[in-house]
Amino acid sequence: MTGIHFGISVVPATERLDRIRELVRAADEAALDLVGIQDHPYQRHFLDTWSLIPMLLAETSRVSFFTDVANLPLRPPAVMAKAAASLDVLSGGRFELGLGAGGIPDVIANFGGPRRTPGEAVEALDEAIDVIRLLWSEERSVSFDGTYYRLHDARPGPRPAHPIGIWVGAFKPRMLRLVGRKADGWLPSLGVLTRDELRAGNQQIDAAAEKAGRDPGSIRRIINVQGVIGEAPGPSRSELPVGYLAGEPLAGPADWWVETLAGFVDDGFDTIVFWPVDMEPGQVERLAGDVVPPLRRAD
Repeated sequence: MTGIHFGISVVPATERLDRIRELVRAADEAALDLVGIQDHPYQRHFLDTWSLIPMLLAETSRVSFFTDVANLPLRPPAVMAKAAASLDVLSGGRFELGLGAGGIPDVIANFGGPRRTPGEAVEALDEAIDVIRLLWSEERSVSFDGTYYRLHDARPGPRPAHPIGIWVGAFKPRMLRLVGRKADGWLPSLGVLTRDELRAGNQQIDAAAEKAGRDPGSIRRIINVQGVIGEAPGPSRSELPVGYLAGEPLAGPADWWVETLAGFVDDGFDTIVFWPVDMEPGQVERLAGDVVPPLRRAD
């Protein structure tokens, strides 16, 4: 993919299913590139992400979907690889895999997942990328002997319809080095990281990629940015529903958003994912009609 790409991300709140469907249809009709869906299986207010995405794929024809990000400790990578490849085949190549190590270990353990230290979480994610790629390969059978995951004479298939990207949600130095060494993309969020930390993260990924003999330009840079497009201020932190990021959402008119997002492009991000805290189709229409066109023209 070349040029700047744009998408939205939505919180899979059960009580907002109708609104989610409206937002996704608006994104598809507006020819945005991506829709991201959070993956927090332990959140009782949320629909299961891997069940919601197939329904939304069936209701759209152009936009691609990605997990923002898939919760690795609660989803075995071999099965995740099978599910991702299946969604890609069934949709004609409209699925990408956002992958995370699991940022809330206590809650994950309470839900039946492994309780991993930060170091163990990085190691497990490293292994999982290898497992997933083996199961997307053309090999007749594959084996893998890791500390956290193992395959023995496993049979890959189906093959994805297109080369699915593995985009890692990473925030700390060791994970950033893993992105540079092995992943297809970096998927951070403004609010979890500051603007300066995002710039530094890109530099760390570039350095790790060069050390591994990779072209840093081959690694996608996707950023989640939450906010409201319009003159009115966005909701305060206390007013946001469960599932939104740390930090106050951004808010401003369309021309302010154009200038703000252009700054992230200048910082090295090639994909902007807007999280509308005001879950109205009009927010998607403003993004696609007033914000995206001038940014595409400037690219």
